[in-house]
Amino acid sequence: MATGHNTSACQRIADDVKVGRDVKIFDFVNLYGCTIGDRTKVGTFVEIQKGAEIGRDCKISSHTFICEGVTIEDRVFVGHNVVFINDRYPRATNAAGGLQTETDWAVQQTLVRRGASIGSGSVIMCDVTIGENAIVGAGSVVTRDVPANAIVAGVPARIIRYVDRNVGPIHEFAEEAA
Repeated sequence: MATGHNTSACQRIADDVKVGRDVKIFDFVNLYGCTIGDRTKVGTFVEIQKGAEIGRDCKISSHTFICEGVTIEDRVFVGHNVVFINDRYPRATNAAGGLQTETDWAVQQTLVRRGASIGSGSVIMCDVTIGENAIVGAGSVVTRDVPANAIVAGVPARIIRYVDRNVGPIHEFAEEAA
C-alpha cells in the first residue's frame, strides 16, 4: 500500500494527480490528471482519468473505473467493479473513418453528491446526478437522476424507497413510470 505520491512498481500515478492528506492508494492503480481529497482510500485495480474529482473521506473499492467528467463529492462509497460512462454514443472512428480523438466527441458530466453509496457492479451512465445520501443497489444501471436519500435498484435503476439517515429505510415507494 502506498500513501500520497509514493509509488511502487505496481502503481501508475502521473505527476499531475493532486492527492490530499492521508490518502491511501493500493497497488495496480492507474491515476492521471485527477484530484483525490483528504483521507480517501483508492483500492486495487482502480483507474481514475483526467478531470475526475474525488472528494474527502471517500472509499473507492477495487476494480472501479472513474472516467473524465465524473465528480464525486465527500463521504461517498463506491463499491467494487463500478463503471462510470461519459459518452452515451461511443464510436471507435470518426465520420472520416479515422480513430476518434478528443476533438470528435464531448465529455458528458456525472455528479455523485455527498454521502451517496454505489453498490458493487453498478454502471452509472453519464449526464446524471446521484443525490446526497442516496443508495444505488448492487448491479444497478443508473440511467437518470437519483433523488437525495433515495434507494434505487435494478436495470434500469428505479426508486424502491427512501432513507432517513437517522433510522434507515423509512417507507416503500412505488416504481416510477418510465
